[in-house]
Amino acid sequence: MKITVRDVPPRAAWALEQAGVHPLLARLYAARGIQRPEELDDGLARLLPPATLLGADAAATLLADALEAGRTLCVVADYDCDGATACAVALRGLAMLGFAPAQLRYLVPDRVVDGYGLTAPIAERVRALGADLLVTVDNGIASFEGVAAARALGLSVLVTDHHLCAADASGTPRLPEADVIVNPNQPGCAFESKSIAGVGVMFYVLLALRAELRRRGRFDAATQPRLDALLPLVALGTVADVVRLDANNRRLVAQGLKRVRAGQMPAGMAALFSVAARKPQAATSFDFGFALGPRLNAAGRLSDMTLGIECLLTDDATRASELAQTLDAINRDRRDLEADMREQAMLAAETLFAQRLQQEGTLPSGLAVFDESFHEGVVGIVASRLKDRLHRPSFVFAPSGAPGQAGVLKGSGRSIPGFHLRDALDLVAKRHPGVLLRFGGHAMAAGCTLAPEGFETFAAAFDAVAREWLDDAALTRRLETDGPLAPEYRRPDLVETLHREVWGQGFAPPVFSEEVEVLSQRLVGEKHLALKLRHAGQAVDGIWFSHTEPLPARVKLAFRLDVDEWQGQRRVRFLIEGAETGEAA
Repeated sequence: MKITVRDVPPRAAWALEQAGVHPLLARLYAARGIQRPEELDDGLARLLPPATLLGADAAATLLADALEAGRTLCVVADYDCDGATACAVALRGLAMLGFAPAQLRYLVPDRVVDGYGLTAPIAERVRALGADLLVTVDNGIASFEGVAAARALGLSVLVTDHHLCAADASGTPRLPEADVIVNPNQPGCAFESKSIAGVGVMFYVLLALRAELRRRGRFDAATQPRLDALLPLVALGTVADVVRLDANNRRLVAQGLKRVRAGQMPAGMAALFSVAARKPQAATSFDFGFALGPRLNAAGRLSDMTLGIECLLTDDATRASELAQTLDAINRDRRDLEADMREQAMLAAETLFAQRLQQEGTLPSGLAVFDESFHEGVVGIVASRLKDRLHRPSFVFAPSGAPGQAGVLKGSGRSIPGFHLRDALDLVAKRHPGVLLRFGGHAMAAGCTLAPEGFETFAAAFDAVAREWLDDAALTRRLETDGPLAPEYRRPDLVETLHREVWGQGFAPPVFSEEVEVLSQRLVGEKHLALKLRHAGQAVDGIWFSHTEPLPARVKLAFRLDVDEWQGQRRVRFLIEGAETGEAA
């Protein structure tokens, strides 16, 4: 591992300090590209206008016409947290704007049986529900057959999505023939926030619809519904989907957090905070990404995301509590399943490393792991753990449980900087026709299905592409940090100030680094390393979760800050992220 330090543009840091920003925050913000104080304004008025989102006005017209005609609408959602929150935002928002309960339906595909996105069978089920208008959330931009089937059945189709468009052989983007498409990543869209989540896209459609209904005289500026009540859900889905937190996304998340901290959130979110033993009044983006989000995602991975959506839709606190407890239990099962799979996957990877080193004197550059016992709902999480641990593009495969798919393997991959996963799959498919039955994704995450008996061919081909594209420097894990922590900033109140800021993908939470003295170290719980460190002449507690290897007496550590409370005393402790010892850590 190589620990590096972010550059801090001095002029930007100075400008932020002069505007009253705390010196430490000014340094952190400047290192993340903030140049002017106004960029930190998270007010609603600073949100990008809906009119710049291509298709939003047309979607508003389509929905307003449906409302006035009394048409029935069905939302088709994805089965992850972004899809669940987008579905809840759509249904809650449409009801706020005048749709009657009898006009609203929703349907979420089963991960195993239906697969991803709008398919022809899903379209038939929507029609059977009595719907006239089908609205996708967080999916649909590549659902060519599903959209065509829906329209052939007489359904109007509104696609709201944020994923990249498909392309033909020449690289020209292809779009499904929906009535309206709202996606910032479609050709011709000038919306600046290309990384907005699916839930954010749906929120913007509702803003446009409200403006259209206002033009039609259904209400005025004084009597219009307050759609900002939906922002806690928007914030949750945005963080959980790990989209880049650009300025607009940070504002959406900040506004959602403010309402959660004030107790203004759906009953289901409050119940999820409760089962996760988190305090809403001190909510952080970390809570969305690592407490609430996983509990919702677990339903889509191992059970039925309808449970998650119902939790977010209900206004009955008792019902919300029951559903949240069910989701919590499913998430515990997911963690147990993931732990077993992760252990097997790591053993398989380490065996592969040892064999390759013995036979060829080199290590694999790309990893692919498969076991008959693996569950397809958890392969993505395990691939992410492999990638983090070994710093290699990693795929994990499991047998498909879908009807008629006996022998087919379903895989999910995660990548490292410098290796475009979807492009790698495309090259494997060209070199070995027939091995990949289907694939898709992005630079850092992708999925695919393999033909029976195709795993060994894929594993070798994937490693070959990785060896061609990645050199030793790219295969060395680099941990970007914010450099040393001045001892006067090692205060509980300042740590809590840092925690209340919006951090996440593309706007990384603070990680500091410097050489410290290790005064003592011991294992706790058989898998965590508890440390007593000397930092700037003072003793500080530290802990390195899921790490058991001892550290030398002096070592350069990368660490986050946390506040530990013991017997009424609040003290800062270091959460270790990595160590630069000359060996892999």
